[in-house]
Amino acid sequence: MKNYIIIFREPDGRRPDGRRPDGRQDSHTEAEITAHRENWSKWFAEWGAKGKLAGGSGLTLNGRIIKNGQTNEGIHYVGTEIVGGFLLLKAEDLDEATAIAASCPIYEFDGYAEVREMQQ
Repeated sequence: MKNYIIIFREPDGRRPDGRRPDGRQDSHTEAEITAHRENWSKWFAEWGAKGKLAGGSGLTLNGRIIKNGQTNEGIHYVGTEIVGGFLLLKAEDLDEATAIAASCPIYEFDGYAEVREMQQ
Protein backbone atom coordinates (compact mmCIF):
# COMPACT_ATOMS: atom_id res chain seq x y z
CA MET A 1 0.00 0.00 0.00
CA LYS A 2 1.12 3.52 -0.78
CA ASN A 3 0.07 6.76 0.88
CA TYR A 4 -1.72 9.49 -1.04
CA ILE A 5 -3.20 12.87 -0.26
CA ILE A 6 -6.33 14.16 -1.93
CA ILE A 7 -6.52 17.95 -1.90
CA PHE A 8 -10.07 19.20 -2.28
CA ARG A 9 -10.52 22.57 -3.99
CA GLU A 10 -13.75 24.51 -3.92
CA PRO A 11 -15.25 27.60 -5.56
CA ASP A 12 -16.21 29.06 -2.19
CA GLY A 13 -15.02 31.42 0.50
CA ARG A 14 -14.42 35.12 0.90
CA ARG A 15 -12.35 37.03 -1.58
CA PRO A 16 -9.29 38.85 -0.31
CA ASP A 17 -11.33 42.09 -0.55
CA GLY A 18 -13.87 40.61 1.91
CA ARG A 19 -16.72 40.08 -0.56
CA ARG A 20 -18.25 36.63 -0.86
CA PRO A 21 -18.36 35.00 -4.29
CA ASP A 22 -21.31 32.93 -5.39
CA GLY A 23 -20.15 29.89 -3.46
CA ARG A 24 -22.06 26.66 -2.92
CA GLN A 25 -23.97 27.96 0.10
CA ASP A 26 -25.30 30.90 -1.91
CA SER A 27 -26.64 28.87 -4.82
CA HIS A 28 -28.00 25.59 -3.35
CA THR A 29 -31.10 24.84 -1.36
CA GLU A 30 -31.01 23.48 2.16
CA ALA A 31 -32.28 20.15 0.79
CA GLU A 32 -29.41 20.00 -1.72
CA ILE A 33 -26.87 20.82 1.00
CA THR A 34 -28.36 18.13 3.28
CA ALA A 35 -28.23 15.55 0.47
CA HIS A 36 -24.62 16.55 -0.28
CA ARG A 37 -23.61 16.04 3.36
CA GLU A 38 -25.35 12.65 3.41
CA ASN A 39 -23.46 11.65 0.25
CA TRP A 40 -20.18 12.58 1.97
CA SER A 41 -21.15 10.52 5.02
CA LYS A 42 -21.92 7.49 2.86
CA TRP A 43 -18.68 7.93 0.91
CA PHE A 44 -16.61 8.15 4.10
CA ALA A 45 -18.39 5.11 5.55
CA GLU A 46 -17.78 3.03 2.40
CA TRP A 47 -14.07 3.78 2.04
CA GLY A 48 -13.44 3.82 5.78
CA ALA A 49 -14.88 0.30 6.06
CA LYS A 50 -12.48 -0.82 3.31
CA GLY A 51 -9.50 0.55 5.26
CA LYS A 52 -8.60 3.11 2.59
CA LEU A 53 -8.98 6.30 4.67
CA ALA A 54 -6.11 7.30 6.94
CA GLY A 55 -7.23 10.77 8.05
CA GLY A 56 -8.15 14.18 6.79
CA SER A 57 -10.32 17.17 7.50
CA GLY A 58 -12.25 20.05 6.06
CA LEU A 59 -10.57 23.42 6.55
CA THR A 60 -11.92 26.70 7.90
CA LEU A 61 -11.48 30.05 6.17
CA ASN A 62 -9.31 31.28 9.06
CA GLY A 63 -5.57 31.24 8.52
CA ARG A 64 -2.39 33.13 7.81
CA ILE A 65 0.05 33.23 4.93
CA ILE A 66 3.76 33.41 5.71
CA LYS A 67 5.88 34.49 2.76
CA ASN A 68 9.31 36.11 2.61
CA GLY A 69 9.35 36.57 6.36
CA GLN A 70 6.03 38.45 6.33
CA THR A 71 2.89 37.13 7.99
CA ASN A 72 -0.50 38.20 6.64
CA GLU A 73 -4.02 37.38 7.81
CA GLY A 74 -6.05 35.29 5.39
CA ILE A 75 -5.73 32.22 3.21
CA HIS A 76 -4.48 31.62 -0.32
CA TYR A 77 -6.97 32.16 -3.12
CA VAL A 78 -6.71 31.52 -6.82
CA GLY A 79 -9.50 33.81 -7.97
CA THR A 80 -12.21 32.75 -5.52
CA GLU A 81 -11.00 29.15 -5.31
CA ILE A 82 -9.75 27.77 -2.00
CA VAL A 83 -8.39 24.51 -0.65
CA GLY A 84 -11.42 23.26 1.28
CA GLY A 85 -9.92 20.15 2.83
CA PHE A 86 -7.68 17.14 2.46
CA LEU A 87 -7.83 13.40 2.87
CA LEU A 88 -5.09 10.89 3.55
CA LEU A 89 -5.64 7.73 1.58
CA LYS A 90 -4.09 4.27 1.31
CA ALA A 91 -4.12 2.67 -2.13
CA GLU A 92 -2.18 0.12 -4.17
CA ASP A 93 -1.26 2.67 -6.84
CA LEU A 94 -2.17 6.03 -8.35
CA ASP A 95 -4.90 4.43 -10.49
CA GLU A 96 -6.71 3.08 -7.42
CA ALA A 97 -6.26 6.37 -5.53
CA THR A 98 -7.66 8.25 -8.52
CA ALA A 99 -10.66 5.93 -8.80
CA ILE A 100 -11.47 6.44 -5.11
CA ALA A 101 -11.15 10.22 -5.44
CA ALA A 102 -13.27 10.19 -8.60
CA SER A 103 -16.16 8.63 -6.66
CA CYS A 104 -16.36 11.34 -3.98
CA PRO A 105 -19.12 13.98 -3.73
CA ILE A 106 -16.82 17.02 -4.16
CA TYR A 107 -17.92 17.30 -7.81
CA GLU A 108 -21.60 17.80 -6.91
CA PHE A 109 -20.93 21.45 -5.99
CA ASP A 110 -18.32 22.24 -8.67
CA GLY A 111 -15.31 21.30 -6.55
CA TYR A 112 -12.45 19.16 -7.75
CA ALA A 113 -9.73 16.96 -6.32
CA GLU A 114 -6.00 16.64 -6.80
CA VAL A 115 -4.46 13.24 -6.00
CA ARG A 116 -0.78 13.13 -5.05
CA GLU A 117 1.44 10.30 -3.86
CA MET A 118 3.23 11.13 -0.61
CA GLN A 119 7.01 10.79 -0.50
CA GLN A 120 8.29 7.91 1.54
